Amino acid sequence: MNQTYGIAGVSAVVLATALVGALGLRVSRTTSDFYVASRTVAPRLNAFAVSGEYLSAASFLGIAGLLLAQGVDMLWFPIGYTAGFLVLLTFVAAPLRRSGAYTLPDFAEARLESRAVRRIAGMLVVGVGWLYLLPQLRGAGLTLRLLTGAPGWLGGLVVAVVVTAAVAAGGMRSITFVQAFQYWLKLTALLVPVVFLLAAWHADRAPMPAWDERPVFHRSTEVHVDRPVNVTVREPVRVTVSGSVDGHPLRGAALTLTEGRHHIGAHTDLRFPHGAHVPLPDRATGSAPLAPSRGEHGLYATYGLILATFLGTMGLPHVVVRFYTNPDGRAARRTTVIVLGLLGAFYLLTPLYGSLARLYAPDLLLTGDTDAAVLMLPQRLVGGVGGDLLGALVAGGACAAFLSTASGLTMSVAGVLAQDVLPALGLRHFRLAVVPAIAVPTAAGTVVGGLPVADAVGLAFAVSASSFCPLLILGIWWRGLTPPGAIAGLILGGGSALTAVTATIAGGARSGWTHTLLAWPAVWSVPVGFAAMVLVSLATRRRVPPGTAATMARLHLPEGRA
Repeated sequence: MNQTYGIAGVSAVVLATALVGALGLRVSRTTSDFYVASRTVAPRLNAFAVSGEYLSAASFLGIAGLLLAQGVDMLWFPIGYTAGFLVLLTFVAAPLRRSGAYTLPDFAEARLESRAVRRIAGMLVVGVGWLYLLPQLRGAGLTLRLLTGAPGWLGGLVVAVVVTAAVAAGGMRSITFVQAFQYWLKLTALLVPVVFLLAAWHADRAPMPAWDERPVFHRSTEVHVDRPVNVTVREPVRVTVSGSVDGHPLRGAALTLTEGRHHIGAHTDLRFPHGAHVPLPDRATGSAPLAPSRGEHGLYATYGLILATFLGTMGLPHVVVRFYTNPDGRAARRTTVIVLGLLGAFYLLTPLYGSLARLYAPDLLLTGDTDAAVLMLPQRLVGGVGGDLLGALVAGGACAAFLSTASGLTMSVAGVLAQDVLPALGLRHFRLAVVPAIAVPTAAGTVVGGLPVADAVGLAFAVSASSFCPLLILGIWWRGLTPPGAIAGLILGGGSALTAVTATIAGGARSGWTHTLLAWPAVWSVPVGFAAMVLVSLATRRRVPPGTAATMARLHLPEGRA
């Protein structure tokens, strides 16, 4: 990718974000403006904003990367991301808006009349928010590294600075305009290039990717390996090497990589012939730590993915908080219906990039940069100035992806920190809370950098599905939920899922059922969360809050009658 064009594209997006945010800043005057835009956002504008913040780096970069690396099974990600809003529409959207809360902890306290439930819900909101922020910052680092060669941590730091300024200055009112603008930017950044990419693919006689076997190099390809990597070769292949292979320094020499395991040194260039199978990195050095569990226990992993994405959407703090900005419950439902259409249009495009990457960028499997597939394809297929311009557009879309989602997440985490951790002194402490809300995941991202962005988001969905899905479903639809039951479900369901994903990110068990259960916890942690809430609530029937009847009426009756 041409660095000049790419930097120009990213800079234009940052500047446009600042200008659109300034528009919102001019109309942000009250505390309600900062937290929920005074609950006056129209359904269409809110749907654009919800879609803008929901379509994160995992959607823009990660899905194509996972399709390249692991095949069509990864189509469950876009299906689950979209279908989650159908569940949200059916069970949660309107009642949650009628609750009158600002945040998920507000809802928990209002429904169950318990400060203890609020505190636990607040801790889980912060945990999910920070976990979700990690892949956004990784996507920023990856994009900046490809554009400038800068270290990966610098991209995350730049995003942290921009997001801190935007959120602290304008709050929800400002972020609404920014995220609505960024949805259309992201859609354009994928739609326009894919037209040219498909035209180039058709001119290349429309080859079809092979999904049932290891990818092959569609043309003679030179691969540059930045860091040492161990690869497994299944059949001998003749390559030209400049660098180090198996400890032997070589300079432009022809070499046959025999069947078996080989060590490729840092800063090595290898040229593979047309038709050669791509050597895949070993687990210890590759960048797909969840891949082994899919290979060993694919059916279980698929169900874990489906449950996490279908049920996790309703508990994502940055998504839920947007429904509090609607004027009423009916507007919240209309917002969700529009969001379903907007997400469907977007997710029709990402599989096309993954399929083309399987043909024209299989070398990213060897280097471990599969998340860069979307960024690399314009230059690979179109080339020249046209490829550079399309690449700049894609880079700008990627920048919008992690800026919009990072802004929404920072907003939701800062809101919880300001209300439940720092003394409640209004906007001043909200602005102070923005700093730790983004600083903690930024620092953690410098330590944890190997998890693919879509996988990391999947882990955040698992925690959300295991904690807030039971709380919202039972809290809205079952009068018998008690504070002890809610606490038990949040701790056993959400706490166990958070422990499992933390162990996965930290590189605990790397294979077998232990790895599978930790990497895909939703299959067991969601039932645990529901069961704990129901059983403990039944055992503590006398602890049903005295105001439950009035609260349930407010949740389910139209605003005027309630």
